[in-house]
Amino acid sequence: MSHQHLMAELEQLVSEARNPNSMSIDLLPTEDILTVMNREDELVPAAVARVIPEIAKAVDEIVRAFREGGRLIYIGAGTSARLGVLDASECPPTFSVPEGMVVGLIAGGPKAILHAVEGAEDDVEEGRRNLQEINLSAKDVVVGIAVSGRTPYVVGALTYAQSIGAKTISLTCNPHSTLVEMADIAIAPVVGPEVVTGSTRLKSGTAQKLVLNMLTTASMIRIGKTYENLMVDLTISNQKLEARAIRIIAEATGCSADIAERHLKKSGNNVKRAILMILTGMEAQDADLALTRHDGFLRKAIAEAQA
Repeated sequence: MSHQHLMAELEQLVSEARNPNSMSIDLLPTEDILTVMNREDELVPAAVARVIPEIAKAVDEIVRAFREGGRLIYIGAGTSARLGVLDASECPPTFSVPEGMVVGLIAGGPKAILHAVEGAEDDVEEGRRNLQEINLSAKDVVVGIAVSGRTPYVVGALTYAQSIGAKTISLTCNPHSTLVEMADIAIAPVVGPEVVTGSTRLKSGTAQKLVLNMLTTASMIRIGKTYENLMVDLTISNQKLEARAIRIIAEATGCSADIAERHLKKSGNNVKRAILMILTGMEAQDADLALTRHDGFLRKAIAEAQA
């Protein structure tokens, strides 16, 4: 693509426009700069709220994939991909899902998480290859993340995903872009021009982070990873998380911290199992069987035991 053609394309993107509210930002004192930024940031949640119906459709597809043994795959370039990698990496410790159930891929490979890789986002074929390397299947859901909605690497990835029957979702901040038009489900919060023109790690990045939080958190709730609003499937890998687990058990059952800690040990460091043991009097093995019968939904296991 020629520079002239690319410049003309970028001129059409909301995320590349100049923001009239920050034209004099280089003349402002520090506190006023921050005030301008903060006022622009206030626009982001409202923009995300307007696309909740699309986010809900995406969550339902992700839940379907999980129940069928499929995966959630995030793929992107630059800041967009880094946010996807971050969200994917936090799922195993937060919800005790297997490594690889939520995957984050970035143009240029793992080194691009810390350092920009020249030309990586322009490689259409690399997007396809990266999905082939993880053995993408029709059971998976692929979320292409690109503020512009035109990144060739992501376009190539979604094109390949659709060719094998995988469900595709786009997450952009430009509603009339290539990815919006091609994806099965398009999520496009419009946050407007950035405070610093084209610096899409700002409002656009914030919007993407909010949406990614919603996609994984809501999906995990829907597959039984919480009880009430408690994180009952966390992985206990350090002292802080052990203390959090004890507090969660105490909150869920109304028991003392000592009782919670004792049952946590008896349960084999399984928070759900410990809560069920305390509330029903079950032994660890019976609690485990009850949770298995109800696909890990603690509320259902409790209801059955108390019926």
